[in-house]
Amino acid sequence: MMQKLIILLLTLIYVTFVQCYLEEPGPRYPPTKGELWPKPSYQIKNESFFILDPRTFEIKTTSYTCSLIKDAIVNYEYLITKGGVSEKNKIKAHGKIFDNTWLQDPAYLGIFDKLEVRLDTPCDGNEYPSENMMEAYTIRVSEHEKLINSSSVWGILRGLESFSQMVYIADKGLSLRINRTFVEDVPRFSHRGLLLDTSRHFIPLESILLTINAMSYNKMNVFHWHIVDDHSFPYSSKKFPELSEKGAYTPYQVYSDADIQVIIEHARLKGVRVIPEFDTPGHTRSWGVSHPELLTACGGELTGKYGPIDPTIDATYEFLNDLFIEIHETFADRYIHIGGDEVGFECWGNTSKIVDYMKEKDIQTFEDLESFYIKKVIDMIDSLEYQSIVWEEVFTNGVELPKDTVIQVWKDFWNETMLNVTTSNRHGILSSCWYLDHLQSGGDWLKFYDCDPHSFTDDPILRSLVKGGEACMWGEVVNQYNVISRVWPRTSAVAEKLWSQWDQKYDEDEVRRRLEEHTCRMNRRGIAAQPPNGPGFCY
Repeated sequence: MMQKLIILLLTLIYVTFVQCYLEEPGPRYPPTKGELWPKPSYQIKNESFFILDPRTFEIKTTSYTCSLIKDAIVNYEYLITKGGVSEKNKIKAHGKIFDNTWLQDPAYLGIFDKLEVRLDTPCDGNEYPSENMMEAYTIRVSEHEKLINSSSVWGILRGLESFSQMVYIADKGLSLRINRTFVEDVPRFSHRGLLLDTSRHFIPLESILLTINAMSYNKMNVFHWHIVDDHSFPYSSKKFPELSEKGAYTPYQVYSDADIQVIIEHARLKGVRVIPEFDTPGHTRSWGVSHPELLTACGGELTGKYGPIDPTIDATYEFLNDLFIEIHETFADRYIHIGGDEVGFECWGNTSKIVDYMKEKDIQTFEDLESFYIKKVIDMIDSLEYQSIVWEEVFTNGVELPKDTVIQVWKDFWNETMLNVTTSNRHGILSSCWYLDHLQSGGDWLKFYDCDPHSFTDDPILRSLVKGGEACMWGEVVNQYNVISRVWPRTSAVAEKLWSQWDQKYDEDEVRRRLEEHTCRMNRRGIAAQPPNGPGFCY
């Protein structure tokens, strides 16, 4: 009996060993052709196809139009006919398009020479994306109609992105094809964001613009700019220029007002909001390089150690009010993120000045002191007709918040926190399971794909209070040289979870193959997205 067990065990070990080292030739997950990422709400597609001639193809508006749509059309005509084809295939696609066997293919429907774009409502070109932006669209590609239709400019942008993805390289690079297709699409969540930390490592303007491009390719619509933190203050303030003059890493690693306006305008043209974060009262050590009086001198000034903002000084609030007025004038979005996470209560507790103030004001706990501070800051924000986003500690510490304050949930056990947030009739944003600085070997995007913002409850009313979510790229271990490949295509998984309808029984192989195609597509567009699934190749 023992001998049989030993033989069985050895056999299992051998089989396992052999399986580990046997690989088939070719890509592990062959990419799909002309499939959409994120997956649309509804799509009908068959094998019948058109050939798109890059020499003659054009996109035309047939109803309302404006500069925003015209700029998008120029961009997508380029991506489809030039930017969407790798360098070595451009000659083939342009030079030999009619020299192929598809002419005899019974599925061939003809040459696709013109796409119609139909906007149902007027636009003036100055629109700014908002939390209520309409992004629904339809696409019809048939013998009778070749059309993108939407009631808003933002829906037209999303439709153009989808159409560009439907065009794929075929016949070994000799042609561009698009299948007969009908798409009806609308996002699941209104807030589909990416946080980028530019304090711990400075991220140059060009890398930020490239990041926003990639966001638009994934139909994400919120760039959460964590612009300053403890380590550096790269925001160049007009009112307080000394903040960056002394708080930035170098005089060259700052964001001027001109830089910020370039980012905001570039994002606007892509249908992406820019929400700045100025995290207080913690994470403000770089503020104190030029303004030490703003911070708490932990244990007294002689220690040389500084902690959170000192909430006991009236001048602190005057300074903050002036800064927030400037931020309001600089950034176009009606939301601002004011932070509130990881406040160093131990520093306040070791400072007699703070403790004495709490006794004088009958403030019982440090959570109450934080509440005292946050309430003053939110009153400033409200006076500017801004709305606030805060990290979850502000909520869990019991800070008295206006009902329209949005809570960003980022810690473990997020299901319980999100349930508490929504039960209190407040809006939430999820980030807990989408921290991009948490690395695993290989393609770890699947763990992001398996997280869903609605899994905390079956109650449709509570679910409706979740605005969406954000992937978070903290800056400790990324800079301009690796930030793009660290973010993409891992954030693509988050993008699909936030746009597409929830499918608890998805086909993993199908998702992997679509992501292979999408990653190659981003590569061709200049996004250095890393391979998602192991061995493979791109046209």
